[in-house]
Amino acid sequence: MRATRLAVVAAVALVATITAGCDSAKDDAADNAGAMATPATSAPMAATQFGAACSAVPTDPADPGSFDGMAKDPVATAASHNPVLKTLVSAVTTAQLGDTLNSAPAITVFAPINTAFAKIPAATMSKVMADKATLTKILTYHVVGERLTPDQLAGSHKTLQGGSVTVAGSGTNFTVNGNAAVVCGNVQTANATVYLIDTVLMPPAS
Repeated sequence: MRATRLAVVAAVALVATITAGCDSAKDDAADNAGAMATPATSAPMAATQFGAACSAVPTDPADPGSFDGMAKDPVATAASHNPVLKTLVSAVTTAQLGDTLNSAPAITVFAPINTAFAKIPAATMSKVMADKATLTKILTYHVVGERLTPDQLAGSHKTLQGGSVTVAGSGTNFTVNGNAAVVCGNVQTANATVYLIDTVLMPPAS
């Protein structure tokens, strides 16, 4: 009888040890699964704008022309609320490109600010504004058919006009085609990433 009781006690102890080991393995698996799941559920970092001209953008988040406000609208609509892009918006409206830009799924826009257009002689500007075909060619030369982050910006990019723009620089300092400086970059709209520039880009002669 004594031998039988010892065997029973040993068997019970063995079962308890196996059960504890299984529970521990389950806990470790659950902990590992939770650790692996954490990066997948992390929210993406918010976009950070850069450049001296960013200070001219309205700061009130409730203002549709602010960075927060622009992020809610497609690009042509967003630009229409921004005071530093009034001349560009007028040109886009004249060329009837608003709907085209707003409906594009993902684009990058190099947006000349008001002072960029002011560098163009008034007579030349009036002539271009009266020539829809030329104006459309110029404006679509400022649009790339994909969203480019600052890390992707340097290099050559084909535009909707058909020609390519070349961006040089890194970090927060970029130039386009060698003479247009990015003065406020990484501005987000609902369908575009916008880089405000201080010079109007001219497509190469065909």
